[in-house]
Amino acid sequence: MPKVSKRPKPLLIHELCKGCGRCIESCPKHCIVMGDQINQLSGQVPVVIDLEDCNGCNLCIDACPEPYGLVQEDQPYELSPPPFDRPELTQPAAIPDESIPLSHTEPLVLKGNFAAAVGAVLGGCRHVFGYPITPSTEGAEYMAGLLPRLDGVFLQAISEVATVNHMYGCGAAGLPSLTFTSSPGFSLMLEGISYMVGAELPGVFIDVMRGGPGLGNIAPEQGDIKLACRGLGHGNTYAIVFAPTTPQEMLDLTMEAVRLSFEYRNPVVVLADGYLGQMTGRVTLPKRMVKPGRPSWAVWGDAAHRGNLISSILLNERDQEIHNEHLVEKYERMKATEQRSRRHGDEKAEILVMACNTPTRMAKGAVETLRREGMPLALFQPVTLWPFPIDALAAEWENLSDLVVVEASNGQLEDELRLALHHAELSGVRIHNLRHMGGVLPTEAEIIEKVRFVAGERS
Repeated sequence: MPKVSKRPKPLLIHELCKGCGRCIESCPKHCIVMGDQINQLSGQVPVVIDLEDCNGCNLCIDACPEPYGLVQEDQPYELSPPPFDRPELTQPAAIPDESIPLSHTEPLVLKGNFAAAVGAVLGGCRHVFGYPITPSTEGAEYMAGLLPRLDGVFLQAISEVATVNHMYGCGAAGLPSLTFTSSPGFSLMLEGISYMVGAELPGVFIDVMRGGPGLGNIAPEQGDIKLACRGLGHGNTYAIVFAPTTPQEMLDLTMEAVRLSFEYRNPVVVLADGYLGQMTGRVTLPKRMVKPGRPSWAVWGDAAHRGNLISSILLNERDQEIHNEHLVEKYERMKATEQRSRRHGDEKAEILVMACNTPTRMAKGAVETLRREGMPLALFQPVTLWPFPIDALAAEWENLSDLVVVEASNGQLEDELRLALHHAELSGVRIHNLRHMGGVLPTEAEIIEKVRFVAGERS
C-alpha cells in the first residue's frame, strides 16, 4: 500500500496579517476565526488558526492577499520585498515657482470676498473647491467664472466634507488649492483639515465668519477663533491663522497664505467676518504674481514621482510620536517667524486697545478720537491669531497699565491673548473687554466710553 505523505499546514505570520478574513471564507474545515488581540508591531488584529482539524489544503494561503501573511510551515520566509526587480527610485527635482511682473494698474474697488479671490489667483492658486454658504459665496462664484479662463478648475462639491477631501487630493498632487466657506461649513471641514495637517498638505481655508451657534444668522461674528486657533480637528493640529481687516488685507493675506501653505506644508486659515466679506474697499494690486511650480514631494502620477507617498496613518505608536514631534518642531518654527501685528498710536501708550477683523475699524476710530483729546493710547491689531503676536506685545508691556480687548465674540480673542501672556509669563496689566455676539458689532462710541471708564479707574 503506497505511503501517503503528510501535507504541510499553514503558518501564520502575525505581524503581516491584517485580519481581512479572506482565509476564513476559504477554509473548508472552519479552522480559522477572527482574532481579538492587537498585534503590537502592526497595530492590526490577526486571525486565529486552530490546526487540529487542518488538512493542509492550503486554500487559505491562496486566498491571503499578503505575500507572506500565510505560508506553508516548511517553507522558508523572510520579511522582505517580493522577489522581483524594482526600479531604483530617486527624488524628483522640484519645479520652482516663477515670479511674474504685473503691469501697473489703477487701484480697484472690490468686495472683501472678491479681493481674497484675486489674491488667491495672484498667489498661484488655480484649483478651488467649495459648497455655497452665505456670506462667503461671492468668492466661490467669482472663481467659478474666472478659473476656467486661466486653465484652472472650480468644482462645486456635494458638501463641505467633500470639499476638504478634494483639497486633500489636490494638495497631494502639489497644487495650490483653496475654499471659501463660513462658520457652519468650516465646522464640517475640521476632520479633513486634521488629515491634511497629518499628511502635511497645503491648502487655504477662507472662513467668512457668521453668527452662531447652530445655523445662526449671516451677520458678522468672531465665533470661529477658537476653532481656527485651538480646534482644527483631532490630534495635535495647528495652522497659521490670518485675521484681515480690510479688502486690501483680504487680498494680501490670501496671497501670502498660499505661499505659506507650501513653505510649511500645512493648511492656512484666513479668518474674515461677514461684514468684511461683503464690504467694498480700495485695493491696490501687487507688482508681481506667482506662477506655481511643483514640489518634489508631490504625488504626480508619473515615473519620476512614483516613489512619493502621502499618508497620515502611522500604526506604530513610536512612529506616530516621532511624526508628532516633527509637527511640533514645525509649529515652533511658525511661532518663531510668523507672528504678525500692526500698531497705531502713541509710541509709549499706557492704555492699549486690541481688536482684529471688522471691529478694528471701529477701534481705530475710537483711538484716534481719544488721542486728539490727549490720552496716551494705541491700537494693537493681531494680524495672526495663531501664532499670536506676543513678541510685539511683550516689547511694550512694561509701559502699559491697561489693555482693552474689543471683539464680536464671548471672549475668544481675549482667550488667545491670555494664553499667550501665560506662556510668555507676562502679567501686571489689567485686562478689560468690550464684547458683542450674534452678529452685533461694537460701536466706536461704545469703545470710547469703555476706554474713558478704564482711564478714570486708572487715575
